[in-house]
Amino acid sequence: MKKADVVQFYARLAEANPHPETELEFVNAYTLLVAVALSAQSTDAGVNKATRALFRIADTPAKMVALGLDGLKEHIKTIGLYNNKAKNVIALSQMLIDHHGGEVPANRDALETLPGVGRKTANVVMNSAFGAETFAVDTHIFRVCNRTGLARGKTPLAVELKLDRATPQPFRLHAHHWLILHGRYTCKARKPECWRCIVSDLCAFKPKTPPPAAAKAASVPASPGE
Repeated sequence: MKKADVVQFYARLAEANPHPETELEFVNAYTLLVAVALSAQSTDAGVNKATRALFRIADTPAKMVALGLDGLKEHIKTIGLYNNKAKNVIALSQMLIDHHGGEVPANRDALETLPGVGRKTANVVMNSAFGAETFAVDTHIFRVCNRTGLARGKTPLAVELKLDRATPQPFRLHAHHWLILHGRYTCKARKPECWRCIVSDLCAFKPKTPPPAAAKAASVPASPGE
């Protein structure tokens, strides 16, 4: 995608949603870290449903460790892979207590040393909790970047590095959220809703998906005499 088109691409997303935010519910950097760790292969809505009650009683590493593995499992048992995720949350909480004074480090490398925390999770925390200009590439962003031509790559890391180079100011801080929301609600995996996409003319994806009514009409055979 040409530089001028990249600017226009982000400008339109920014105009439509000037202040995008993560859809995960959290109360501080620690609960954000936990929520993102729990969201792997799960929906944000499902995670939010499970963590609302959890974060009322365990919003710090110390409180989470005190709750214990079984207590945590009881709260998050509706989330996929909850057994392994619970072990990681307890372990990362203990590590935060032992090595970081119970605080979430504002450092991506340090975050990635925590159990269950990969680069994507670390990038989300750095961006949403600490205002860092990071690009967390999940399945939605990977798809959007490759489809549109914004930042093509064969791996999430390759897309992240290209996205970092391609994204100019003043769009860098919110780029992650604009792209993930665009992928979640418009540029969907099975059938992108190109007919209502505000950046469709800048996008390299072809053929563009027609409106439902047009697609339905095209599939109906003509009546005799027409």
